Amino acid sequence: MLRFTLLGPVQVIVDETPLAGIAPRHRAVLAYLLLNAGRVISIERLIEAVWGYDQPDTARSQIHASITAIRKVLRGAGGGELLETRAGGYVANPAPGQVDTQEFTDLVAAGELRGALGLWNGEALEDVHAAYVAGVRDLWHDRRLSAYERLAEAELAAGRHGDLLDELAAQAAANPIREKLHGHLVLALHRSGRQADALAAARSYRAALAEEQGLDPGHAFTELERAVLADDPALRLAAAAEPPAARPAGPPPAAQRSFLPYDIPDFSGRTTELERLAGEHGAAVVTIDGMAGIGKTTLAVHAAHRLAGRYPDGQLFLDLQAHTAGREPVDSSAALEALLRQLGVPPDLIPATPVERSALWRAELAGRRVLAVLDNALDADHVRPLLPGASDTLVLVTSRRRLVDLHGAHALSVDVLGEEDAAGLFRRIVGERAHDEPDAVREVLRLCGSLPLAIRISAARLQHRPRWTVSYLADRLRDQRRLLDGVSAAFAVSYEQLGAEEQRMFRLLGLAPGRDIDARGAAALAGIPEEEAEELLEGLLDAHMLLQHEPGRYTLHDLLREHARSIAEDDGAALRLLTYYLHRSRAAIDRLFPHSVGQREGIPQPTTPIAPVRDAAEAIAWLDAERSNIIATAVHGPEICVGMLALAMRPYLDRQAHHDDALTLHTLALQRSRKFGHHEFVERALTDLAWTYWRLGEYERAEEHAHQALEACGEADERARALLTLGNVALRRRQDAQAEQYLKQALDLTRIGADTWGEAHVLGILALVLDRAGRPEEARRHLDLALALHRKIGDPAGEALVLNHLGVVLRHQGLLDQARARHEQAAALYRELGHATDEATALNGLAEAAGDPGRAIEEHTAALALADASRNRPERARAHDGLARAHLALGHSGEAREHGRLALDLYGELGVPEAEEVRALLELAG
Repeated sequence: MLRFTLLGPVQVIVDETPLAGIAPRHRAVLAYLLLNAGRVISIERLIEAVWGYDQPDTARSQIHASITAIRKVLRGAGGGELLETRAGGYVANPAPGQVDTQEFTDLVAAGELRGALGLWNGEALEDVHAAYVAGVRDLWHDRRLSAYERLAEAELAAGRHGDLLDELAAQAAANPIREKLHGHLVLALHRSGRQADALAAARSYRAALAEEQGLDPGHAFTELERAVLADDPALRLAAAAEPPAARPAGPPPAAQRSFLPYDIPDFSGRTTELERLAGEHGAAVVTIDGMAGIGKTTLAVHAAHRLAGRYPDGQLFLDLQAHTAGREPVDSSAALEALLRQLGVPPDLIPATPVERSALWRAELAGRRVLAVLDNALDADHVRPLLPGASDTLVLVTSRRRLVDLHGAHALSVDVLGEEDAAGLFRRIVGERAHDEPDAVREVLRLCGSLPLAIRISAARLQHRPRWTVSYLADRLRDQRRLLDGVSAAFAVSYEQLGAEEQRMFRLLGLAPGRDIDARGAAALAGIPEEEAEELLEGLLDAHMLLQHEPGRYTLHDLLREHARSIAEDDGAALRLLTYYLHRSRAAIDRLFPHSVGQREGIPQPTTPIAPVRDAAEAIAWLDAERSNIIATAVHGPEICVGMLALAMRPYLDRQAHHDDALTLHTLALQRSRKFGHHEFVERALTDLAWTYWRLGEYERAEEHAHQALEACGEADERARALLTLGNVALRRRQDAQAEQYLKQALDLTRIGADTWGEAHVLGILALVLDRAGRPEEARRHLDLALALHRKIGDPAGEALVLNHLGVVLRHQGLLDQARARHEQAAALYRELGHATDEATALNGLAEAAGDPGRAIEEHTAALALADASRNRPERARAHDGLARAHLALGHSGEAREHGRLALDLYGELGVPEAEEVRALLELAG
């Protein structure tokens, strides 16, 4: 087995035997690639990592030679595929368990601290000499100490203070100003009956801290020292309640879910705030408020990572986007859906209404220990529906406002960094140059207003400009004060030091209305190749001008987005992005709905190549990731007609039950088409709106838009779609003669236009009208033809629809077994396609043909969950109606009344005749 060790000497180990003869320079390059596993590292970055600013003329050839030598070693060890060459450089792809640094991280996360610490065999990268090593070594030394501190905390809580003393004393001696470590030593001495030694150890730490840093210990250590002096009984193990953080952690349960963003390794300061957050045990809500760029999110994420061990049932994170430029705040309903999904609740079990979602959220948290970070909240009302009930959940809420009316919450207001903390943050990023120019550092911090975001951006630029001095940076910041102040000055300097192409990319990203973007979208925005766009995005990410919350997707911080937008000039970028979304979505839709490709033939082919969509899985993944960005770009992008985009997106939005987005896009298409005189898109928008309103059960609006479409439409296929919608509405209202009239007109139009897909759909609905008119054989003939047509054009969703209709007709004929077989086939097809809203229809049909009230209850309940999730009001009403009848048949009058009332309310909203039948049912149920 091939393994690599970095936690000590850098070695390549094969079957427990280290390979000899690897040159020091090769070890340096290999270690850097392994530390950045999975990321493409350019040769320029490797040169900077190895030599820093003192680069020899032969640096490039030495790197090439190192890569060749490493590959030779890896091939000999059976790992030739581990190191790949990419367009932008090199990438190491070790397998899980091959690198000890990753193994250490995984073991610490699982709470196996002894095992993690046992991986160390000296200092990290002990035998490697390169420019990057000092910073990496410090980082891993800190991680090692943090793991040991957690282990010591658990050992103390378990009463093993005596066994721990020698080890603790040695660690404290080696790290004289590590406060938590010395606190553990003081407590261990005290519990061992050595009060004088405990106080002496505390005084020793206090003196070392004052001498080296001129500081006093933090509040927690001072309180511990006071308690030891007073021999406080609370320190005795028998009397102390074991805090959650001190419990020895075992492997995380299978259900554990962590959605926390990356915890930055150079976090500095905020000691008081972290101590307060660490003191929150069990159920609590803590609000973290402060100005933009103050570091609220960074603090919340860092604290969440530190506290994660106390909350083994999951760590959740949600950006509520209250102050995200160009975006509306995430409403409580959408927020609850996201949080429930993070908890592992299947999408089809998430209710439709905010009240029901909130109730489910509280129920899911009951009995769990979960930590949730709700980032970027607007006000108390914004987060109040998201708070847990009686549970052991900790909620951290960040906001630019003080949430004073969030009753029961613990408020933590975050100010700018203190002088020492700000300087510490700057020094951790910049390194030695910061120690050499303390006055200049203070001036930079003053010009940055001690705002963490501004400090990070300025320090990052200095870090990557080795010939700059801190004084030079301060002078540049000072020169910018005439035009920009505070954080804007830092942004301007950071922007100025980007390459010309990076500057252009940064400006253009400010014009993208969506939440985030991938490399392909950025390439379209800038009009450049995808590989070049990805390299620019990675450069901006390294310069802290971009954020990355998930692999492959990039976003701007709120303040940076505003800055980018303020200096951007649109050279057609927004139109390029919208055009890309149009053609890429069309390619994805064609993969998902090949039977309806002809409906999109009016969309011209792209003038520049669009990356192909390989299969249906890639198509749905891309559409799901980009849907909100596409809608935002259509709404906030260039003032052009978006009829083509609406035409491309309509089958996906309809089948995936994204009806709110469909209404937004089709309404916009209607408005813009009328404004610019694009009459053919006016017709389509009207028919799409009519169909969407019918899907939502808003029959009056559906009817209104369908009649408008008939008045506007000249094309046979759009007239047929409008008539189909009117036929559906009439069918729901049991206006059968009118429904038959509309549908027969639609059928004639589909046949005139040779629209096989439209003909099949109309035949299926017309069959239901004929069945209700007492003409079942005629209905069966229509359905047989419709099924054949759908199968001919390869439309599985249409096939499922007809199977559902066949089930209804067969049930009316008393052929329950045959009816159930058709509904089961339909449900399986819908499930395979991921069409939850239509699957609910099949499950309701299955329940109605059950012939057994118990089975009907089970199947109607499943249908209700799917209908709730997709906001399908007609099927929700139908499910409640069926549940009421099934419960009544079993003598459950209370349940029957409850479901009957819910069905009556929904039928009343829909304005359909079933309401009267349910009233009669309720009278029967008492």
